[in-house]
Amino acid sequence: MFSSIEENYLKALYNLSDEEGEVSTLALSQSLEIKMPTVNSMMKKFYTKGLVYYQSYKPIRLTEKGKKEAALILRKHRLTEMYLVDKMGFSWEDVHEIAEQVEHIHSEKFFNKMDELLDYPKFDPHGSPIPDKEGNIEWVSFKKLSEYNIGDTVELSAIIHSSKDFLKYLNSKNFNLGIKFKIKSIEEFDGSITISVVGQNREEVLSNIIAEKLLVKMCSS
Repeated sequence: MFSSIEENYLKALYNLSDEEGEVSTLALSQSLEIKMPTVNSMMKKFYTKGLVYYQSYKPIRLTEKGKKEAALILRKHRLTEMYLVDKMGFSWEDVHEIAEQVEHIHSEKFFNKMDELLDYPKFDPHGSPIPDKEGNIEWVSFKKLSEYNIGDTVELSAIIHSSKDFLKYLNSKNFNLGIKFKIKSIEEFDGSITISVVGQNREEVLSNIIAEKLLVKMCSS
């Protein structure tokens, strides 16, 4: 069992890991807004617990044990977000802060029951995969909207960096997971994309910044 502070470290390590699974001490310090000496002290503690590979002045990597423990914290967070949206009627931009508090409850039965009541969802309200009881994650390969071409029809499947302001922006456009777009044109100068919403008589122009944050999959219509 870990303290809430330790759980926040584990989750940050998991989320910040690059393709090689490495995280710099500086990045961890900046993400958690904690001074470097304090971060180093915690990493030494994690090393003794078998949670990380740690050497001074080198990137940090989670061990398999560390990855599992971090994934189980993500499981609690994402299940909570899904429950708040699906069962309690919260909007997707209002659930993160609540889930940040609930994820520190140390009751496996509690979250397993939540999972059961939700009929074992694979994804949270923002399209992020929910780890199972063993900490395994079923990854699905989505691509950014900005990576598709004129004429492609795609379905919005997940959101990158689901900040409250960004989710409110998507609400203002009536965009939610499952909505389908057809790419009408791409501006060569700035990468902005004109899309038409399938089944609706409307077009929208999305900046490249927005297109980089929308994860989609190809669909036939």
